[in-house]
Amino acid sequence: MNHNTPLSPLSPLPLSHLSDVQRRVLSAAQLRAHGVSAARTTAKCRPGGPWQALLPGVYVLHPGPPTGAERLHGVLLYAGRPAIPAQGGRHGTPYGEAVITGMAALALREFSTATPLAALDRIDVLVPRTRRLRSTGCARIVRAQVMPRAEQITGLPVAPVARALADAVAQSDDPDTVRLLMTEAVRGGHCEPGAVVAELNRARLLERPHVVDAVDALLAEGRSVAEDRLYEMVFLHGLPDPVWNVDLRLPGGPHLGGVDAYWPEQAVAVELDTRAPRQDEDMMWTEHVRKWEHLERLGVTVVHITPRKLRDSLEQQATVVRTALMAAGDREPAAYLVVLPR
Repeated sequence: MNHNTPLSPLSPLPLSHLSDVQRRVLSAAQLRAHGVSAARTTAKCRPGGPWQALLPGVYVLHPGPPTGAERLHGVLLYAGRPAIPAQGGRHGTPYGEAVITGMAALALREFSTATPLAALDRIDVLVPRTRRLRSTGCARIVRAQVMPRAEQITGLPVAPVARALADAVAQSDDPDTVRLLMTEAVRGGHCEPGAVVAELNRARLLERPHVVDAVDALLAEGRSVAEDRLYEMVFLHGLPDPVWNVDLRLPGGPHLGGVDAYWPEQAVAVELDTRAPRQDEDMMWTEHVRKWEHLERLGVTVVHITPRKLRDSLEQQATVVRTALMAAGDREPAAYLVVLPR
């Protein structure tokens, strides 16, 4: 039998549309669609038989230990609502609404700090909150109020990094593991700190002390990466040299706040918006708004740039800053400010 022939002479469906892994791991519904009865499946899965049950209703069509890829496929078949291909090979996704998340999703994205797939005892799989399904065997069910948009990796539906990271953190009590995973997510450019913290907050994980400590390190890492991109923006796009990381004060007056870059002659400031959703977000936002409004009243043009904008549209952000610098001559002179290193 080759992969284009049915599983039995009575089967109306060929296997040519399936990948190698999908041909080795099939659900009970798929086996029935290929002409294999429940009785025949049970007989083949007896001790010493050629097949084995991986999960309820999911079977590996060989006797040896299942590979990591086979386990991933099997978990998705168990948690999803498999679509059975129609006559002629036209078919939908075999995974329904199921999405790989947690440590397995990070391993699929080749995180160096993630546990390898072969070493994972359980694979986290995300399903809608209303699904009646329980964790069993190598499948750990994670429920979502709102399902994220899955991303395809090696043909598998995988949760976005921020969601997968939050689900991995939920299963780990090791501070070093949590910190390393978060740092790699940001340093590797997989996602922005704000997206990670938003998912952690949504999952109520910011109540755990070791997670809070890791978040502090994450935000510091995110700011460092954003500052490097800001330097790159200025030098690559030929902007005038600013003074970096300074505090602004009125002569003999109060402290006005710090900015990441400042052009004194044009009274233009750039501030990186690296805030992240946390319990004290409203108070922090109010303080930021007060500072920005005060500087604007003194004639300072404040350009707010997020780390994501620096990552995705560096040239566009350089144009915004250049425009603000060029427009300085058309504005009323700004108040004289004292510039101090911070």
